Amino acid sequence: MRVDNLQMRGRDFEGDIMQESLTLDQKRNLYRDGYIVVKGAVSEELVDAALHRIENPVEGEYAGATKALTDLVNASSVTPILHEAMGYFDPPKVCQVGILPVRKPGEHFNNLGYQDKDMPYYGAESHMDGLCTIGVPQKPISGTPEERYHHYISSGPKGDIGRSPEVMGHNSVPLFEDPEMTLGMGSFTAFVFVCLNDQTREGCGQTALLRGAHHETEKFFRWQRAQENTVGPEAPGWPRLNYDAPNGCGHVYLPEMVRNKFIDKSSESTPDGVKWPRPTQVLMEKGDACITLYHIPHSGTRNENGTESRKNIIFRIRNKKRQPNIMVNGISDHPDRGQRGEWLEFEEGNNPWERSKDMLCDMWDEWEGMTEVVATEKAKERAAAAS
Repeated sequence: MRVDNLQMRGRDFEGDIMQESLTLDQKRNLYRDGYIVVKGAVSEELVDAALHRIENPVEGEYAGATKALTDLVNASSVTPILHEAMGYFDPPKVCQVGILPVRKPGEHFNNLGYQDKDMPYYGAESHMDGLCTIGVPQKPISGTPEERYHHYISSGPKGDIGRSPEVMGHNSVPLFEDPEMTLGMGSFTAFVFVCLNDQTREGCGQTALLRGAHHETEKFFRWQRAQENTVGPEAPGWPRLNYDAPNGCGHVYLPEMVRNKFIDKSSESTPDGVKWPRPTQVLMEKGDACITLYHIPHSGTRNENGTESRKNIIFRIRNKKRQPNIMVNGISDHPDRGQRGEWLEFEEGNNPWERSKDMLCDMWDEWEGMTEVVATEKAKERAAAAS
């Protein structure tokens, strides 16, 4: 059986034996790159069942909450692989059905405040998950930064309720996770992207990742927290909005301190001269699964060259040890709050937002099966830096 550094068959060709853990090389690559692709991680039978469920919708029922789709993790090699590499997690009860139709570049303003047609890399909008996203203005707006900020938060589903953790995005994520407004983002441990159709050519809507950027986001969160124990947008070094964007009010999906680490002479620009980091398009076949750390910036891309809709099923997984008494459903990117921002009950002395800050600043703490590899790789980095 042929094995390369980044990809390994989820099942043996001869015995159809399920792969139950990552190889040492795969773990090293996960440490270095922030993601790994497991080839054939999901059987053809499970993929076909999921496709049948998507293609034959039941009125009033969300396909992502059906067994046919949650089995892509719960009944596949993804579960034993994650149990070994990460630890125990709640079996997903729901997932995100990521279908992107074939389309050409559009005139609309994307979440970054730029016209879709002007964004390089098939419209990639590299971002962290768990960020409040309110629909951006589709016509350029003006005014002071304060006026535009107020316009932004008042445009959410709850209307003008002022700056508070009760403000919700159109993606149902709170503006802030905690009552004191010191944590501006939700978080979890691992992404799983299961591919249901051919995505082996760039420009077919595949997921794009900023390879290696998980190291930089962790460093940035540590720096933020050291300033005043605040993390995420509206904490030091990360303004929530970009008032210089063409629409006058675009999201800042990545802080400049992270973005700038991935800008070089080859980086492509928008018409205003702003350079953008070049992401890696994750090329996968039907049945492949991409496992990533939460910390890696990512984006869907425009399905410009495809012959059919792009079909990725997306799961958000959190190690159970962070909050043993809270069920994580598999789709939420802000599980310290309810799916629609409801306040959850925690036992006395359990501050969920401080625990999540801890994880943001120590991304490997929840990857229990990566401990030895992480220690070894960090020792190599220290030795190289000292030489």
